Amino acid sequence: MKFKLIVFFLLLQVSFAHAQNWDVSLLNKLNPNSTSENKAWRTLSNNAMAISAAAPFTMYAIGMLNHDERLKHNALTTGAALLGNTILTFSMKDIIQRPRPFVTWSNQIVPQGQAAAGYSFPSGHTSTVFNIATSLSLSVPKWYVIAPAYTFAAATAYSRMYRGAHYPSDVLGGMILGVGSSYLTFKLQKIMYRHKANREAALARESQAPLYNPILLSKADTLASD
Repeated sequence: MKFKLIVFFLLLQVSFAHAQNWDVSLLNKLNPNSTSENKAWRTLSNNAMAISAAAPFTMYAIGMLNHDERLKHNALTTGAALLGNTILTFSMKDIIQRPRPFVTWSNQIVPQGQAAAGYSFPSGHTSTVFNIATSLSLSVPKWYVIAPAYTFAAATAYSRMYRGAHYPSDVLGGMILGVGSSYLTFKLQKIMYRHKANREAALARESQAPLYNPILLSKADTLASD
């Protein structure tokens, strides 16, 4: 298994080398190549992680106020999905160790504001906001939740490229990771919940079944023969 993972990440690095020109070319069109910050994109980019982290707590609080057990349960699942996504994102960053675009292409890409630290792939902001957007959409599958959630996620992803912090492929990788980790967490939760419900139903049926008593049975046979 470990060997397969090593081969997978080596192939990723090779693909980065081939796609680098396309990545930089597209990023050049999105990044203004200026040190002056756009306040709107700065505010969105700087607060996206905090807003996302607050989502499970907000869901749980609303569930408590409305006595909505399902929403409280989904809030816990959303928190678990976010935690799993965070671990996966930073593990991949440490394994792949892709430099930020403004480091590799300092003559072309200019970071807006304070330069982001750490590695580039995948985009942590993007994986986080798309993870939360997917969790919210699965918890409350209504257009008035889905549309704002994914609009916020898409705007955050764009802001990371606009500010020169990530390549487009970093953002794409973050989107796939965020959506996938949320979907798999909710899918696993449903499987576990279904298994628990089936087990409880089986135990309930067993508790209602008549007990076998050989003494009473023999008495009944004797009465029948008389």
